Amino acid sequence: MTARATGRTALTGVRVFDGHRLSEPRTVVVDGTVIGTDPAGARIVDADGAVLLPGLIDAHIHLHGLDTLEQLCSWGVTTGLDMATWPASLVSSLRDVDGLTDIRSPGIPVIGPAGPHSHFGMPAEALVPDRDAADRFVAARVAEGADYVKIVLEAPGDGGPDPMVARAVVEAAHRLGKLVVAHASSTGAYELALDVGADVLTHIPNGEPLGDNVVARMVSGRRVAVPTLSMMQALATLRGNPDAFTAASTSVAALHRAGVPVLAGTDAALQPGLPQLVTHGESLHHELELLVAAGLSTVDALRAATVLPARHFGLDDRGAVEPGLRADLILVAGDPLADIRATRNIERIWCGGVEHTSAHSAATDGSTRA
Repeated sequence: MTARATGRTALTGVRVFDGHRLSEPRTVVVDGTVIGTDPAGARIVDADGAVLLPGLIDAHIHLHGLDTLEQLCSWGVTTGLDMATWPASLVSSLRDVDGLTDIRSPGIPVIGPAGPHSHFGMPAEALVPDRDAADRFVAARVAEGADYVKIVLEAPGDGGPDPMVARAVVEAAHRLGKLVVAHASSTGAYELALDVGADVLTHIPNGEPLGDNVVARMVSGRRVAVPTLSMMQALATLRGNPDAFTAASTSVAALHRAGVPVLAGTDAALQPGLPQLVTHGESLHHELELLVAAGLSTVDALRAATVLPARHFGLDDRGAVEPGLRADLILVAGDPLADIRATRNIERIWCGGVEHTSAHSAATDGSTRA
């Protein structure tokens, strides 16, 4: 992947995904770090009918270092919503890196004393014993710059946070104007996340579809789902029961039909000592394919990785190809509305206005002039 310094570029003959359909060929201007309107003096890139998408947003990743941002960017994932990284100094070092994927993070999550995540080397602050500690935990995360709060919930009896503590965390976060994202990979954890008032539920259970009552509660509570089908599929395969993934896909279809916002997230992570089940960047394209296989239209799948995560996580400066928004863009060959796999055919990427030639396609520079 090669990068070009920020400047003014006019993409001519480009078909733009506007969140609903593709436009007729037109011109889009990249003016520094934002999408502009004036092509005067711009370097011209003839897109020759290629499709321009907003930069993709992966609504569930885990950060590890600068290489994470580079890998995400190389696949057109221009925003990554991290779901647990520490220490705060590491998160800070990965914020606002010029020309690479932009990130948001909760920092340290809340976990239970005996759940699976208690064996992942979590810092002591992740264990929140009571309501007063919940207030202190949330205040500390906000002081560190957390963009939202993450809580790892388990089914009752499986070692997760006490439900009263979980509710106290949610209430403290809401008082400070922060969303709460709940890890919920079992039916019991999903129901608990609804009980305690979490805003965004990430993962979806394998093996048993969500009941109609749970789907109805997601709708009535205006909750948001990030099912991470890529990870759920990988886990089902790893555990020798790939058929269990059918339930996850069925649940996503039910949530989407009911009108629950479904966001594209992968749970891409690299945990020392464990196999990397889901890789950063490429996995989001697989996630889009799994969402379509679950019953979303190609348009809805693209929205799940662009406008919807921008909307539900308050990222008002991205998620669409419109003047004044952040210049996060992907130029792809083919029509992803006809075949979602076309999102992989990346020719160029703009990440905060910095242009990259994809390392994953044989794109040429096209016709240019100063």
